[in-house]
Order: sequence, then C-alpha cells, then structure tokens
Amino acid sequence: MDKVYVLGGLRSHIGLKNGIFKNIPAEILASKLLSKLQEKYATLHFDEIIGGNAVGTGGNITRLAALEAGFSEELPCLTVDVQCASGAVAIELAYAKLRSGLADVIVAGGFESSSMQPTRVYHSSDTRYTPEGFQVAQFSPETNSPLAMLEGAERTAQQAGIGRQELEQFTLRSHRLALVAQEQQVFAPFLVSLFNSTRDEGIRPHMNERLVARMPLLLGPGTSLTAATSCLINDGAAFVILANASYVAKAGIKPLAEIIGAADGGVDPKRSPLGALTVGEKVLRKAGLRMDEMSAVEYNEAFAVISALFARRYPALLPRYNQWGGALAYGHPYGASGAILLLHLLAELAAQKAGYGLMSIAGAGGMGTALLLKKV
Repeated sequence: MDKVYVLGGLRSHIGLKNGIFKNIPAEILASKLLSKLQEKYATLHFDEIIGGNAVGTGGNITRLAALEAGFSEELPCLTVDVQCASGAVAIELAYAKLRSGLADVIVAGGFESSSMQPTRVYHSSDTRYTPEGFQVAQFSPETNSPLAMLEGAERTAQQAGIGRQELEQFTLRSHRLALVAQEQQVFAPFLVSLFNSTRDEGIRPHMNERLVARMPLLLGPGTSLTAATSCLINDGAAFVILANASYVAKAGIKPLAEIIGAADGGVDPKRSPLGALTVGEKVLRKAGLRMDEMSAVEYNEAFAVISALFARRYPALLPRYNQWGGALAYGHPYGASGAILLLHLLAELAAQKAGYGLMSIAGAGGMGTALLLKKV
C-alpha cells in the first residue's frame, strides 16, 4: 500500500441560496473551479476526478462538469452521493484508489447548487406520490418528513439535554472566528473568485447575543433549534488534489500533508448529528491515536448541537475545534462541505511545524466519514 498525500486544492466562495451563484447550475460552478484548478496545477496530470453532489440533476454530473471545463474525454469521472458527506467520501475513495495503485493523481471533492436544485416527483403508483413533488430525499424507513434533518438535530439536542442558550454560544463563536479568518485572508491560498464573487456570504459581522436570541424557533414551541443554530442553505464547490508517494517522489513535489487514515460509520438515522463525533473517534481508534493528539479538528457544523457534542466530550480541546469558524457561519453546500473542511484543516496545519489533524462530517441517514491528516 502506497502513502497518499494532499498536494493542494481550491474552493469557491460559499454563497447563500439565491445569492451570488443563484443562476449557476451545479455542473457549471464545478467546471469553473476545475478550470481554475487545472490552471494552478498545470504541471500535473490527473488520472480521475471524483466529485460529491447531493441535490443536483443526477447522472454522472461530475463527468458533465469535467467536460464543461474542457478536460479530455478520456478522463474518467465518478459522482458520489452520500448527501452531506459526499465530498468527504469522494476524497476517501480517491485515497483508497491511490493507496492500491489504481491511479497516481486524483482530483476529489464536491459541488452543490441549492439555488438550482430540481424538484422531483415520485411515480404515480408510489404511495409517497404527491403532484407537487419533493426536494428532500427519504433518509430513514421511519419517516419521509422533509424536515427530517432538523428533527434529527432537535431530537439529538433534547436527548442530550442541550438547550438553546448553550447552542447559541457556538453560533456566536463560529461567526466571530470566521470574521477574523476573512479579515486575515486565512484561506487565500485555497480560495478563488468565480462569477465575480468576493466573499463567503453567510458570515455576519454583526452577529451578537441579542440577534441570536431573536431568531425564531424552527420547529415550534418547546424546541431549541433556531435559524441561528442551524446552518443556512448554500451553493459552492471545492476540490483537492491527492497523489501517491511514488508520483510525489518522481515529480519532486512537496506535499502539504499525508492522509494517514479514513473511516466511515453509521449511527441512528433519527439522530444523524451523532455521526460526526462517532466516526471521528472511530478513525482515531483505527490509527491508535487520541483526540488530544490532534492539533486541529474540523467537523461539519451543520447544527450547533454537533459543536456541543464535541465540546462536552472533550471540553479542554475547544480551542482546536474549527479554529476559523464552521458551517454555522460559512454555510454547508452539501456535496462540497467535505472538501471545504479538508482545505480549512490544511490552512490550520500550515501554521504548525508538525501535527495531526482530524476532519469529520455527519451525513443524512445516520452516516459519517472522517479523515486523518499528518503535517508533512
């Protein structure tokens, strides 16, 4: 088994639904980012592109994006749909292919356009059929609710005894740190403007305790989730470049980090936020490492309850979590989020001479994917 390294990558700005990318189909957004990636890493020869996409038009949409970007017709492409974890699983698949010698260099990540999300319709003989169609897939046999993800987050918070005020502190933290990162241009090496975009739209400079306290409850009286403690709906794209050690040595390239482990996991689909912490701990066990050995931890902050779970389990490590803010500020363009997390983790590790980093993400239906990095 060959070692696998991260050579670099790029992400778009993260737009709000019906925001900066409101008229851009997912494959076009991805194609423009892939073109920028090809320009920046023109000396590399890519063997494959693997992209995650959750709410696009279906089919092998990554292949369509690659052709739109002008890549060779001979370049194989693969599209992955594990909902929120799609981009992370795309990277994991690339890691496995590179380790096994099936390829030398693979571009992996994901992209999403919630603004251009199509409405689908069940077959008329399906008991779930409604003439108006649907946009949210069914994630669990127990429910077909379009609010299943929100309901799962609320259920997780209630069962853990996590109240609204505790959740709101993580929202404030996320926006505060993301604003500093934006001002200091922390992600400049990995960030590119597409369609004249200038910033991540979800970061709110004036987020404060009074504002979060005024946010409406999303599921009614007696619940805790609000529009502030749940991520917004977003558009965006992100890809990373992975290569095996043989290629890195032959090409004389200095990589940014080594991927030293990967894991998938499953939890109760009715409490899917548990997936991030569960699979994060699983990949650490497999590698024989501890959470306190991680210099940086990036998890997808789709709901503030995920932050609360990490903070309660490992309170002393709070400064290492999402050091430049999380999805409560930046947003969560489903298929792209795994690659966004990895790029943010690379930026955090870049400031250190050595160290380990953990990236973990929960997926709809009770899934989770995690990757372990080691600074080169």
